[in-house]
Amino acid sequence: MKKTLTKKQLHDYREKLLNLKEQFIAQIREISENTLMKSQKDISGDMSGYSLHIADVATDNYERDFNLGLVSDERTILLEIEEALKMIEDRTYGICRACEKNIAKIRLNAIPYVKKCKKCQEKEEKETSA
Repeated sequence: MKKTLTKKQLHDYREKLLNLKEQFIAQIREISENTLMKSQKDISGDMSGYSLHIADVATDNYERDFNLGLVSDERTILLEIEEALKMIEDRTYGICRACEKNIAKIRLNAIPYVKKCKKCQEKEEKETSA
């Protein structure tokens, strides 16, 4: 049975999502700037702060790739946060997109941008891993 959240609950989740959004934007900016600064040093040939040992170069490349992967993951979550904010506007927030039942509040508190209830999410993960 679908029961929408109260205006107060929706307001609280909206605030939580907006705070998360700010945190993710700051993290993306910081990682991007740090990775870009390292890349700019590489491009300019300023190797004064670098060791030229092949293992160090490999570590730097790995770190850059890892950071770019983090940015990609965080941008995905940022999009999910935007979708959750839209769902609050539409008054569909907290309703599972698969079964249309209520998502448990404990789950919404843990992952406020979640779109599916635990049961449907586990079912989807089981199907995609098989």
